[in-house]
Amino acid sequence: MTLRTFPVPDGLEGERVDIALARMTGLSRSKVGELCTHGAVTLAGKELGKSERVSAGQFLDVDMPAPRPTEPVATPVDNMGIIYIDDHIVVVDKPAGIAAHPSMGWDGPDVLGALKAMSITVSTSGAAERQGIVSRLDVGTSGIMIVARSEIAYSVLKNAFRHHTVDKTYHALVHGHMDPMSGTIDAPIGRHPSREWKMAIIDGGRESRTHYDTIEAMPGASLLEIELETGRTHQIRVHTSAMGHPCLGDETYGADPVLTEKTGLTRQWLHAVGLGVAHPVTGEWMIWESQYPADLQHALDVVRL
Repeated sequence: MTLRTFPVPDGLEGERVDIALARMTGLSRSKVGELCTHGAVTLAGKELGKSERVSAGQFLDVDMPAPRPTEPVATPVDNMGIIYIDDHIVVVDKPAGIAAHPSMGWDGPDVLGALKAMSITVSTSGAAERQGIVSRLDVGTSGIMIVARSEIAYSVLKNAFRHHTVDKTYHALVHGHMDPMSGTIDAPIGRHPSREWKMAIIDGGRESRTHYDTIEAMPGASLLEIELETGRTHQIRVHTSAMGHPCLGDETYGADPVLTEKTGLTRQWLHAVGLGVAHPVTGEWMIWESQYPADLQHALDVVRL
């Protein structure tokens, strides 16, 4: 641990300690919360709780954890399944709570570390901490994810995702009923102007298009099938929230905490159910599917009652 002092800038006036320090340090909110629990965050010698509010100009002392290695560390993940593997690609069924790759703000398990624990090698292309990664899923999003194993696969797949020639299908359980029940959300996404850890629809953001269709309408909620034309960070979560219909469990983007508690969700109801892509070497069109994990199926059953 290393003691560091962080001045609170004007832009974080009135924020919770965990939110403010997550922005200032790059750590996750949950990690900051752990530090607070262990008395590692203080103000003028007084220990702070994660939900206390900060004021601009204060100096927060934090016992910072040792930096995470920049390369994946072999870490077994028992519930991460391998859907398909050959010499060029590996397709995984990623559980929620697993990051795609190591990062400064995340100290939990990741897909690359899990593959390393399985002795599955990946491409050496890309930055050291995300070699082989051609497309990512949020930590709280489960489902299908593809990783390149060969250098040619990395190059071809990166190009395919960049030019939107990959079919990415998600299911999302959202609050209320979309109007219209099928359609396209076309709105640019960028960093939230005052919440660095969030994304938002903003002028000058990156072009973002989400196609959706209502599979099932229930009292107070709808199950959507979503095709992503683009692949921006938090795209589905931002777009559905902007329509007034955030994903259940996604309190970051406006989900009702009462319904979140009723369903037992601890993350957003969002699952990557299908992936279609031309094999990077043979050119064969390949399709993979993933079933809902238990927590999402349970929440869906609750909402259907």
